[in-house]
Amino acid sequence: MYTLIHSESTPTRGKADSPKDASLLDAYSQAVVSATQAVSPSVVQIEVKSVRRAPRGQSPQGGNGSGFIVTPDGLIVTNSHVVQGAQEIFVALPEGDRYVAHLVGDDPATDLAVLKISESQLPFLQFASRPVQVGQLAIALGNPYGFSYTVTAGVVSALGRTLRSQSGRLIDDILQTDAALNPGNSGGPLVDSSGQVIGVNTAIIMSAQGICFAIGAGTAGYIVSKLISQGRIRRGFLGISGQNVPLPVRTRNVLDLETQTGILVQSVERNASAQNESIRSGDVIIRFGGKAVNGIDALHKILDEASIGKSFEITLIRQGKLKRIYVMPGELPD
Repeated sequence: MYTLIHSESTPTRGKADSPKDASLLDAYSQAVVSATQAVSPSVVQIEVKSVRRAPRGQSPQGGNGSGFIVTPDGLIVTNSHVVQGAQEIFVALPEGDRYVAHLVGDDPATDLAVLKISESQLPFLQFASRPVQVGQLAIALGNPYGFSYTVTAGVVSALGRTLRSQSGRLIDDILQTDAALNPGNSGGPLVDSSGQVIGVNTAIIMSAQGICFAIGAGTAGYIVSKLISQGRIRRGFLGISGQNVPLPVRTRNVLDLETQTGILVQSVERNASAQNESIRSGDVIIRFGGKAVNGIDALHKILDEASIGKSFEITLIRQGKLKRIYVMPGELPD
C-alpha cells in the first residue's frame, strides 16, 4: 500500500506557470528532441557472444552494450569492456538490420574499442571540438538492460575527473553527468544540444543517484583515431613493478626534497625491450625525465608513445642517497 503525503500549504500559481517559463521549458524539450533525432540513427546495439570455461566444460555466455558510428563506411566506437573476450560480435542498427562485426582495435587502458561492419553510406557522429562547460545539456543514448535506443538527459556535472580502468591505469579527461546511465549504456554517446559527441558513456556508481561518467571527447577522439590507423595504442614500458610509498620526513629533510611520496621498485624485469639495467630493487624513484613522479599513475602518464626508445634521466633514492641514472623505455607488449 502506498501512502500519499499532502502538503499543508495551498498551491499557488507561481512563475513556473508564466508564458516565459513555459517557452523556456519548450526550448529545452526541443533541444533534446532535435539532438535525439539527429543522433539516434547512428547509435547501435551491440551483442557479444563468448565462451566461459566451467568445471564440466564450456558454456556459452552473452552480453549487450551500445556504440555509435563514426564513419560512413561502418566504423563504430564502443567500450573495451563491452567486447572484451568476445568470440562473436553482432551490431544492430536502429532500423533493425543486423551485422557481424570485427574488432579493429582495442585499448583497455582507456576502455575504448573500435568495431567495423561491412556497410556504406551510414549516418555518423563527430566528436565535439568546442570546450565542454559544467552545467551544459548532456544527452545520453544507448540500450540499457536491452531497452533499445533509450534517451536520457541531464547536465555535465563536472570536468576533469579520473577513472581507473580495468587494466589498472587511470583514464583522464572524464566527464561526470547526471544523465541516467544503466548497464547496457556502456559505449553509447553522450552528446550536446547540437548532436556532437562530448563523451563515451562508460561507468556509473551503482549506489549513488545521478553520478555517471563518460570518457571525454578529447581523449576518445585521439584514441579512436590511433585505433583506426594502427589497431592498437603504443605505450612505453620500463619493466619494473613497484608501489607508492611515503618518504620519511628525515629523508626529505636530509635530501632537501619537496615531494612527499615516490615509487618503491619491488622487482625489475630484464629484457631487450627496455634498457633498465641501472635500476635496482629497493630504489625509490622520485623524478623521471625532469618531472616529479609521486606515484605509479604519474609515471604511466609519462610513459606514452613518445617515450619509446628515448633516453630519460631518473632521480632516485638508493641507500639513503640521491642518485641519477639513465634508462630507455621499450614498448609495452600487448
